[in-house]
Amino acid sequence: MTVAAFNGFPKRTKQTPIPNLFFTAVLPMVDDLVELKVVLFLFNRLSWKRGYPRFVTLNELSGDMDLMSSLATAGKEPTRELVQGLQKVVDRGAFLHLGLEREDATDHLYFLNTDADRRAIARVQRGEVDLGALPKVEAIPEPPEQRNIFALYEENIGILSPLISEELKEAEEEYPYGWIVEAFREAVRMNRRRWRYIQRILERWKAEGRPDGDGRTDLAAVSSQGHGTRPGGYIVKRRR
Repeated sequence: MTVAAFNGFPKRTKQTPIPNLFFTAVLPMVDDLVELKVVLFLFNRLSWKRGYPRFVTLNELSGDMDLMSSLATAGKEPTRELVQGLQKVVDRGAFLHLGLEREDATDHLYFLNTDADRRAIARVQRGEVDLGALPKVEAIPEPPEQRNIFALYEENIGILSPLISEELKEAEEEYPYGWIVEAFREAVRMNRRRWRYIQRILERWKAEGRPDGDGRTDLAAVSSQGHGTRPGGYIVKRRR
């Protein structure tokens, strides 16, 4: 089996801070690859956040193309893998889960398990902190060097053929880059990693306009399993 080679890190690259205690108290107990991937992505996405309190939502994780692509292996359904991985991370005690109930769904938030964040969750539960209206899909910064459509295809679908390359080139000229990225993300999230599926998404957006969907319906059935009753899980009703 040929192992894909990494070309190395550039001189200036962003860093993700991880507490040293994670390597001595948590990592030795982790025996599941999905759990490891999820907890590392949580640390990474949390490092992008500013303000108080800091947390990562299920919706932004499910919309992360890199994470979902890494979970869609061996025919597994990535959304289910993500939710199960998050539950293991919470059960392990590295992160805390907070559910904010709405009329139509529940927002799932994940905080680092620290004294400050435990106090923040308690304040939310007491109604002292209003997290406000969460965006349907939180913005995820693009990497410093944008990947072109050909790299997106190879990373998430497979080897390029001359015919597909020509179609990708035409799509890159016809659609905004942000649309292309989001269409790939949607395909990965739905485990439909085929160019025809992505192409249909782009064509539909061009004809009907791009919706502000957040994948909430797709996640509802899965994310309702196991949350809120295990250690580290909290459910509170959003104040109106």
